Amino acid sequence: MEILPLLVLVLLFGLLIVLPARQRKKMQANAAAMQAALTPGTPVMLTSGIHGTVAALGADTVDLEVSPGVVITVARPAVLEVRKPTDAATTGGSSAATGIVDGDGDPTDSAR
Repeated sequence: MEILPLLVLVLLFGLLIVLPARQRKKMQANAAAMQAALTPGTPVMLTSGIHGTVAALGADTVDLEVSPGVVITVARPAVLEVRKPTDAATTGGSSAATGIVDGDGDPTDSAR
């Protein structure tokens, strides 16, 4: 009966090693698939927080347009996520109903 607690401890230790490793592997596979699926014109965010649009793709690099006429070259792994186009880009620069953003992230807030 003294072996049962030891067996439980070994099993718990194994779970603490295996489960996070599986999750990390799954996240890496998702990131690699997203980076492989990039196309010019896709809005993205880098790991540093820089937002821009993919201008061109190289074998290991991405040319990112961060402002009209300003293109930077970054490594593909620096692309963290693909962003959805913002409302301001689709509506011609005005946000929601009032067009006022007071800094709390809610453009419809009429606090002003």
